[in-house]
Amino acid sequence: MGASIIGIGSYLPEKVLSNADLEKMVDTSDEWIVTRTGIRERRICPEDMASSDLGVEAAKRAITDAAISSNEIDMIVCATITADMVFPSTACIIQNKLGLNDIPCFDISAACSGFIYGLEIARSFIVAGKCEKILVVAAECMSRVTDYTDRATCVLLGDGAAAAIIAKTDDNVGIIDSYLGASGLYGNLLYVPAGGSKMPATHETVEKRLHYMKMEGSSLFRIAVNAMAESVKKILERNNLTADRISLIIPHQANIRIIQGVAKLTDIPMEKVFVNIEKYGNMSAASVGVALDEAVKSGKIHKGDLICMVSFGAGLTWAANLIIWSKDG
Repeated sequence: MGASIIGIGSYLPEKVLSNADLEKMVDTSDEWIVTRTGIRERRICPEDMASSDLGVEAAKRAITDAAISSNEIDMIVCATITADMVFPSTACIIQNKLGLNDIPCFDISAACSGFIYGLEIARSFIVAGKCEKILVVAAECMSRVTDYTDRATCVLLGDGAAAAIIAKTDDNVGIIDSYLGASGLYGNLLYVPAGGSKMPATHETVEKRLHYMKMEGSSLFRIAVNAMAESVKKILERNNLTADRISLIIPHQANIRIIQGVAKLTDIPMEKVFVNIEKYGNMSAASVGVALDEAVKSGKIHKGDLICMVSFGAGLTWAANLIIWSKDG
């Protein structure tokens, strides 16, 4: 028994925050942003929506794409670092909004690697015979943890969601392997200081802007390139495959220079690398899922193609998986 993606969907808020808009907010320029990141615009969630709302819309599209009833879903796994609230889980909130009951639901916090982590969790439950169909959602309102006075980070982040329906299969297709890794040693390079049990919200934490993301960009850059490249190499090696067998690689969309660095270290030509960072920026866990959906919908992925997704995020976490695509069109 294996596990395959039978439905995929994504949702992006309508509001666009362009580089020209950011020029009016902080000391930056379109040229500076594009040259250093590859980003031209990003989507921003309206004030009356939360991560769960984005996730529900993506989930509905994935359910439609899978041609199943929502009542067939046995579990919901939500990858997010911008949960609606500390508790209950965003997965439970999504469950309620979808009108489902009595199925296990939980969140995972693997930051940008969350969608790939979620796919592997779903695959494991299905292969173990515990579930037949699982909804994996990656939903992020990164704008809610973005400090728009910090030009080094505010140009990077956007909002969005992706979802996939994972189902059991007896064919030799689907998610054939995943490689997951993490190192808490470097957790201080990318984090939100306040809002948890270590530093609860106070007037002082708000005044000091400690509820926004902090990042050591230069240190992260080197680690991200090496970790993502190593993830691709390891998962290919243990499946006795070479890079030329990959039909398309979908990397986390954090920085175009990181993507180019990973492609170079893995000997994968950029023509085989899917890039949409210019439109959406870094949507954390949602990035690779949205990219996968766009790659499928744009005809860049066909039945039988070998797809590799790879990501890197706060934790620090990293992950890669190999998928033999099983859907037509």
